[in-house]
This record gives sequence, structure tokens and C-alpha cells, in this order.
Amino acid sequence: MGIISFLGFTLLVGVIAYVSTLKTDERTSDGYFLGGRSLTGVVIAGSLLLTNLSTEQIVGLNGSAFTEGILVMAWETLAAIAMVITAVFLLPRYLKGGITTVPQFLERRYDTTTKAITSGLFLTGYAIVLLPIVLYTGSLALSTMFDIPEMLGVSKNASIWICVFGIGIVGSIYAIFGGLKAVAVSDTINAVGLLIGGIMIPIFGLLEIGDGSIGEGITTLFKENPEKFNSIGSSEASVPFATIFTGMMLVQLFYWGTNQAIIQRALGAKNLKEGQKGLILASFIKILGPLIVVLPGIIAFHMFGDTLDKADEAYPMLVSKVLPLSLVGFFAAVLFGAILSSFNSALNSSVTLFGIDIYKEYFNKEASERQTVKAGKLFGTGLALFAMIIAPFLQHAESIFSYLQQVNGCYSIPILTIIVVGYLTKNVPAIAAKIAIISGAVLYLIYVVLDSTVMKGQFPHFLHVMAILFVVNIVVMLIIGKLYPRETAYEQQYTKEVDITPWKSVKLIGGAICVIVVGIYIYFS
Repeated sequence: MGIISFLGFTLLVGVIAYVSTLKTDERTSDGYFLGGRSLTGVVIAGSLLLTNLSTEQIVGLNGSAFTEGILVMAWETLAAIAMVITAVFLLPRYLKGGITTVPQFLERRYDTTTKAITSGLFLTGYAIVLLPIVLYTGSLALSTMFDIPEMLGVSKNASIWICVFGIGIVGSIYAIFGGLKAVAVSDTINAVGLLIGGIMIPIFGLLEIGDGSIGEGITTLFKENPEKFNSIGSSEASVPFATIFTGMMLVQLFYWGTNQAIIQRALGAKNLKEGQKGLILASFIKILGPLIVVLPGIIAFHMFGDTLDKADEAYPMLVSKVLPLSLVGFFAAVLFGAILSSFNSALNSSVTLFGIDIYKEYFNKEASERQTVKAGKLFGTGLALFAMIIAPFLQHAESIFSYLQQVNGCYSIPILTIIVVGYLTKNVPAIAAKIAIISGAVLYLIYVVLDSTVMKGQFPHFLHVMAILFVVNIVVMLIIGKLYPRETAYEQQYTKEVDITPWKSVKLIGGAICVIVVGIYIYFS
């Protein structure tokens, strides 16, 4: 029964996504990479949330909550503030310049080499970190929920390999042959399913704990696990409270404001108003995120205690324990959609970055739009294969979510630095950006190596290290800008690709969302 509902829902989403792309000219860059600049607020919000809310979030963050409790919600709730900043400050500038990729802005602000280095960093991050993690956590979830080792009579390890290649092949077909419109539409349908399914898990979990009463379940959970409901936590926590004011906010700003895989949805907006509505709607829904990605981990802790081998098994285990059999297939299909979404979004962005920023720039300057799209697709196929081969080896990582966040700093902070300086100054030259991006990546890499080997435990928390490097990089760039300013001050041109009249309520509603986030912290402190 579960398998039938799984296949039925997955097939339905595929058909709807295919039909929706029939009117978009996929042979042009705008059509393939930005959905023809036709995305509305609701589609942008759905696609943003689902690109973000995938199994590395659901499995990884619930695993962290299983171990540490509610304090890990910082990864979710603070995202809402970062999205508000993106809607008010960054998106108007992006759409004014009519860019397809974030590195395109860097080319205009600095030079072509800066763009190429940034694209290379993005692609390295996607290939080594993001794509393999999405595939591995997705495979772990599906393998546990459907008990694939028993169903196929294979080992746990073999079932992970089977799931990785299954997800990878289907995701590649979506991303490489469907373009952004197919990805965004399938995301929106799956987002609705994921919100419904995601909320169902804690509800069924609380009913189980409270013997059929949600209220009783909540009371029992709070009474028996008070230490899990402290948003401040200890200084030993994976997210010490102080990091909220340093690196945590920078990571969120990078992710929601400059990460190509995420911001590409908003770049495809039909106008600024729709883009801002999409970001604000997504930020409001994001506040409810801990119900899906934190609470189930605490429920799993209450139910299973120390009986699990790994914290990352908490969520799949809870799902298979509390979800009625008739719903397991539907939920697995939605989860499969979420896995595909993150995988094909990163893959689609990689195809975009390679096609526009590297192939057209360095391999074939005269390439037609069709040739650029084709080259991007070929690159995407190779990248997908590479990620599928690496993914199963992540079984040996301790906490997937912590690993993901720490390694990301290698490219997130340098890129955020040069974008912020690029928009806030007019005279800082290209050489400053190159020095900042290379030194930022190298210094962070040195820190990661030292911290995991000879100087383990000698450094501040990795989020504090990110903030320190961010400040150092900015100071270096400003000094170079003072000593060797650009010959002519940078002025951003309005390309008139889309209307950039802002949404009049953006600041008011954005401010209200920030107040709600602060209120949540005060309540749980």
C-alpha cells in the first residue's frame, strides 16, 4: 500500500511539472535558468522553503535536537530575519541589475576573474558538500522508513548505495532536462505536501506520548524533558547563544541572500513586488520551521532515549513508529520530493553557474544560448555522478548537520564579504575582492584542519571564527580600497529586465516578523 501511494504521488508531481514547462522556452538562458522571469510570490515562497527544507535539514536538525534540544532552532528562526534583510536590501539591487547568477554582479562590480573564482567556489561547495549530503540523508530516511534492507534482502550499506543512485538519477532528469520552471513548480506542490506531512509527525508523536491527547503529550514532554526546552543552552552547545550575534547571522545572510541555489528562485521573479512577497511569505512560514525540524527530535528522544546507534536515525525511526501505515507511502513521496528539490536545485544552479559564468566566458565566447544550456547540462550530468559516488561514504560522519555547517564556511564567508563590500562601497577595486576571497577560503581551511588535528579544542566556536574572518576580510578590502581605489567609482545600472517598484508593506511586515523571532527566544529562555 505504502509503495503504491508513494509511486502515485511522485508520478502526479512529475506530470504537473512537465505540463507547466510546455509554455516556457527552455532553449534560452532566461527560460531555462530563470523560468522566463515569470515566478510569482507564492511559487517563489514554496520553492525557497522546499529547496531549503530537505532531508539534510529534517534528518540532520532533528538529530541535533535529539541530542541537544530546542537550542538548535537558531538555524531555523534566524533564517526569517535574514530573509527579511534579503527582501529589503539585496533583492532590489539584484533585480535592478537584471542578473541571472550572483557572480554576474561580481563581474560588473569587480572583474571577470573574481566572477570565475566565486563560481568555482560555489561549484566546489555544491560538489563536495551539499549534493552528497542531500543524497545521503535522503537515502538514510527512505531506507529506514521503507526498511529497504529487509525488503530487498541487502545490508544497510547496500541499501544506502541503491537509494543514493535511485534519487540521483531521478533528480538529475528533473534538474538537467526540466530547467528552473520544472524545479520550482514541483517544489511548490511538494512544499504543500511537506508542510502537511511535516506537521503530522509531531502531532502523531504527541498523541502517542499523551495516550491519544495532544495536550497531555505536550505536558508530558515538557515535564519529563525540561532541559530540552532551553533556547540559551550551555557554552558547550553546538550553537552557543553568543554565536547568534556573530557568525550565525552571517551564515544565514549568505544562505538566504547570496547562495545561488536559493536566491535563483527570487531572481526569477516577474517583478520586485512578487519577489519581496515571496521572501516575506517564506520568512513567516520559516518561523514555524522548528515544529517540523526540531520538535520531532525531542519527541524521539523522549520515546527512544539512548537506544539509537546514531542521532541522525531519530527522525526516520520516529516516522516509522508513529505514522499510520496508510500514510507512510504519501509521506515518503513528499520526503522524496524534498530530497529531489534540494538535489535538483543545487544541480540546476551548478548548471547555471557553469554554463553562464565558466563555459561562455572561458570555453566558447561565441556560444549561442542553446550551446550554453547544452554545455551546462553535460556538466550537470558529470557533477551528479560525482556526488552519487561520494554520498554513501558520509555514513561515517558523526553529525551530518554540524559537518555541513562547518565545512560551508570555506566558501560562504569569503563570498558574503565581497558581495557586502561590493554593494556598500564604490571605490574598492577588483584586486581587493580577489585577495579577500582567496585569503578567506585558505585561512578558514587552515582553521578546519588545525581544529580537527593538532590544535583540537584550542579555537573559539567555528561560527565565531567565521565572524572574525569576515571582519578581517572587510578591513583588508577597505584598506586596499583606500590605498588603491578604482579609477572610476562603480555605479549600478538599471537594466529594465523587470519592474523594480517595491512592495509597500515590505518593511512593516518584515519588522513584525523580526519582533516575533525575538519574542520566541525570550519565551524559551
